[in-house]
Amino acid sequence: MATNPGFDFQRAEEAYRDANGPAEQLLALQKMLKTAPKHKSSEKLNASIKERIAKLKANIERQSKSSGKGYSPTIKKEGAAQICLVGKTNSGKSRLLNALTGTNAEVAEYEFTTKKPEIGIMDYKGIKIQIVELPAIVKDFEGSVMGPTYSGILKQSDLMVLLFDTVKDKNFLDKELSEVKTKRTIYNDQEAEKFKGVVWKMLDVMKIYTKQPGRVKDQPPMAFKKGSTLRDVAKKVHKDFLKSFKYAKVYGKSAKFKGQMVGLDHILQDDDVVELHLK
Repeated sequence: MATNPGFDFQRAEEAYRDANGPAEQLLALQKMLKTAPKHKSSEKLNASIKERIAKLKANIERQSKSSGKGYSPTIKKEGAAQICLVGKTNSGKSRLLNALTGTNAEVAEYEFTTKKPEIGIMDYKGIKIQIVELPAIVKDFEGSVMGPTYSGILKQSDLMVLLFDTVKDKNFLDKELSEVKTKRTIYNDQEAEKFKGVVWKMLDVMKIYTKQPGRVKDQPPMAFKKGSTLRDVAKKVHKDFLKSFKYAKVYGKSAKFKGQMVGLDHILQDDDVVELHLK
């Protein structure tokens, strides 16, 4: 071919032929446009790719409108919280997902390995937290075919973890995700267990243990929103416990002393141990 496309273009073209659905086709076409030669003899090639991108975007938008569904989050939140991993291509998202959850998401040196959201469950001291790895953030994120969908997932999540290699990449992510107001933190190559503690502190969640009189605390703990009270714990343990509640003993940060007797309106703190006494 007179245009002499390079290896990256050929690989993107193969990805286009092997694409599973319009979304993957669009990503591949955008990659083809980015890697296509930029000289006189390649003008027709670039024009053809741009035309295919425009038609594909129009078809996807038309199908979305006709279905009446539009763009909306498609991942159901599970566990005590939902955390999203975001970054440019080859930023280490899959590697971090695997380290935090034991998931076997594909890790490779070539770009755009993750073509759809990957999900895993992180265990933090008995509390289950959902981790979602989103495909690479691209230029004009909100305007891309899956941008509104992925943006919706980010907006419903409890925390967004940014992965990047340079300040330039960080500025790129901040710009493309400027409309997403979700709380965010940065991954700095910490060891996985240490980073679990970092993200836990960022979440609006706390661990509460229960125990029976004369016994050690029960495992695993239960997750509650920060600021929750004994009333919330009693309701979660058993629906009838509120009716038969007499008092509770609390051990931990919220207690003035070990085994403090408290009522239903007592506000709990992370790692508190609650001993319920019934009538």
